[in-house]
Amino acid sequence: MEHPDSDADGLYPIRTVSSLTGVNAVTLRAWERRHGLIRPRRTPKGHRLYSRGDIERIQRTVELLERGLAISQVAPLLDPAQTLPSGREPPSQGNIWARYRQRMLAAIEDFDEAALDAAYHDALSLYPAELVNTRLAKPLLIQLGERWQVRPAGIAEEHFFSVYLRNKLGARIQHLNSRGRGPRLLLACLPGEYHEIGLLLFALAAVSHGYQVLVLGANLPLEQIPPVLARQPCDAVVLSSSSRLVRKGMYSAELPALLGAIGNPVLVGGSQSELARREIEATGAIVVGEDHQNALMNIDTILAGA
Repeated sequence: MEHPDSDADGLYPIRTVSSLTGVNAVTLRAWERRHGLIRPRRTPKGHRLYSRGDIERIQRTVELLERGLAISQVAPLLDPAQTLPSGREPPSQGNIWARYRQRMLAAIEDFDEAALDAAYHDALSLYPAELVNTRLAKPLLIQLGERWQVRPAGIAEEHFFSVYLRNKLGARIQHLNSRGRGPRLLLACLPGEYHEIGLLLFALAAVSHGYQVLVLGANLPLEQIPPVLARQPCDAVVLSSSSRLVRKGMYSAELPALLGAIGNPVLVGGSQSELARREIEATGAIVVGEDHQNALMNIDTILAGA
């Protein structure tokens, strides 16, 4: 069955292809112009139209990039008959991301937003946003968080990048959210969790996957969620926890009370969700872990069943 947005010839506009593959339109155009990885047809007005074969090449490209290849290495391996030998890492594994991190770190240390923006957008122009955030933004946040105590302006550097990234993610989430057609997810950090960048990274993955999101940010009291759902119905609630500090009574009282008050599935993700799996699942909530794509696949399955 053809996608509802395809035309009579089974061709898809770039907006639909971006939604289907998770690769933004800027990156798709760069893959075409700079690397010749795809060659979409054009309408008389110059608009790009992609075939099912083009979409499969894009998905194959994403798979290869996730294996660690640089975009310049991908073209010879797009033939489905070609495979990357198992147990053998590509020669530039990690190097491209190390170079981007060095560029961005230098910009952060100089508090140079223009240079930071140039490096970040250069990466986004060539690689899918989820891969950029997984291989570049998150490791940078971890690095800044680990070294702030030994640098004279370490706290300021961490805050500078966090504010920058929050603004970038927020703008992208808002743009994609306004076009979303899928189920709506309410997203919030558990009480006592003040680090919301992980939640925003998941929100971006979710809207890129086709979901709509209602993001309520850090440190949200769980008793606030039922009245929000009464005003803005959502299909599921996703809570984030990356802090080791869990408020007393969270799993014995507050989370069970939330599940008893609403009929929506409640899912808990973030680095701490796996560590507290037994306590969380005892409440009836569902642990989806830290990997965004696996979490979204779990949510797809849960909502399809519901």
